[in-house]
Amino acid sequence: MNEFKKGVKAGVPIGLGYLSVSIGFGIFSVANGLYWWQAVLISMLCLTSAGQLAGVRIMAAGGTYISTLISQLTINIRYSFMSISLSQKLDKRFSVPRKAVFGFFMTDEIFAVASTRDVVTTSFFAGLSVMPFIGWTVGTLTGALLGNILNAAIMSAMGLAIYGMFVAIVVPEMKENRNVLMTACIAMAVSCIFYYVPVLNMVSIGISISISALAAAFIMAILRPLPDINDEDI
Repeated sequence: MNEFKKGVKAGVPIGLGYLSVSIGFGIFSVANGLYWWQAVLISMLCLTSAGQLAGVRIMAAGGTYISTLISQLTINIRYSFMSISLSQKLDKRFSVPRKAVFGFFMTDEIFAVASTRDVVTTSFFAGLSVMPFIGWTVGTLTGALLGNILNAAIMSAMGLAIYGMFVAIVVPEMKENRNVLMTACIAMAVSCIFYYVPVLNMVSIGISISISALAAAFIMAILRPLPDINDEDI
């Protein structure tokens, strides 16, 4: 229970951030023809901001199931890499069924917080997932009910909230560990290449983020490999 409480406490800032950001998604969904309950259902069953926005855009434009499938795979594939990375820190009692269930709650911010721990227990991850899920769902409901009341300027400001929240999570780790700082800088550099270089800027955001993360991890594995545990014991 103590681990669960620690997880809930760690998830409060994420939940508050999701609350403000998801209001924008709720408004966006209703503006594109969805009912309020449909927007809430999407947030409850698909916890991915970029994926949800892309899905609603495709539905509003009358897109096909294939285009929806491709967009969701490319946007959300990075969560697979996050899950693989975090699996190295899971407690031995974190069974396969539990991995399958809690994998649903994997987001950028939840991964960032969970990865700072030496060992991630089932109770901690369960607690960590509570407030983000509630915040994202309640925020979507609030935005969907507000409809088109808020103007474009407020909507734009809400869209920046998630980036500020993620920076607040990463910066403390960057201050304490130079390797984290170097990894973040490499990932940003690769991401900028995808954004500004012609042809490469046509790559979907999901693929570009995944490649940036893999490239940064690969380069750092070569430049600053972590010492092997067995080597430290000798």
